[in-house]
Amino acid sequence: MSKHAAPGRRRASAPAPAPRPRNGQSSGRRRAETKSHSFGDTAQKVAITAATSGLILTVAIPTTAAVSEPVQEMQPVAAEAPVVSADPDAAVTFERAALSSKFDPEAKLRHVVVASGSAISAGAAKGTLAKPLAADLVETSGFGYRVSPITGTAGEMHRGQDFSAACGTDVTAAASGTVTFSGWHAYGGGNRVVVDHGNGVETTYNHMSALAVAVGATVERGDLVGASGTTGASTGCHLHFEVMVNGEVVDPLGWL
Repeated sequence: MSKHAAPGRRRASAPAPAPRPRNGQSSGRRRAETKSHSFGDTAQKVAITAATSGLILTVAIPTTAAVSEPVQEMQPVAAEAPVVSADPDAAVTFERAALSSKFDPEAKLRHVVVASGSAISAGAAKGTLAKPLAADLVETSGFGYRVSPITGTAGEMHRGQDFSAACGTDVTAAASGTVTFSGWHAYGGGNRVVVDHGNGVETTYNHMSALAVAVGATVERGDLVGASGTTGASTGCHLHFEVMVNGEVVDPLGWL
């Protein structure tokens, strides 16, 4: 056997090597595997980073529980009106209930004179005194300057209010108080009574035909003090009524 034959047989008897894969297939597989590993590694790194930094990953999963039913508004339920029954034959009246408060002219009089002193307005004092006659008041000569009915002289100061009344008509106290004078008045008043109501307020009753009270007597509003007449400087039956506050005369009509 020649030297060339032996080597040739060795090459023939050795197993043939497996065919090498094409370059395109091998490189593509490797790239796919590399890409797969790369995506997996990236996701793992993101998860680790999120867990480390405290981020919360929320995954929205469709579910029917996420849709809530609309809230129905509660409708008010009207309460049934109670059934009220009454006796059809019962008597129904519309009388006004009695009031516990009552106008007290005496209290008002005290309040007015204490609060106002001598500067009392007619409006504030209105209604604090009662009428001084048992009959209706008929005004004649008023308070203020006038022509004297006796002398005819102009500019005479008429210190009170005259009320026409038949002689003998009851004259009554305009408010409660104490009688400080009862007798003949030397300056034209005739038979005269003076009642002190306190707090500087006084009333006088003049030209009376009779006197019914004495000095020191206590009278209440409406009590009899005398009878109308025409005594003193008078031209006919009437009552001359005066109101004085701290000794000064004021218009009586502002108090009646």
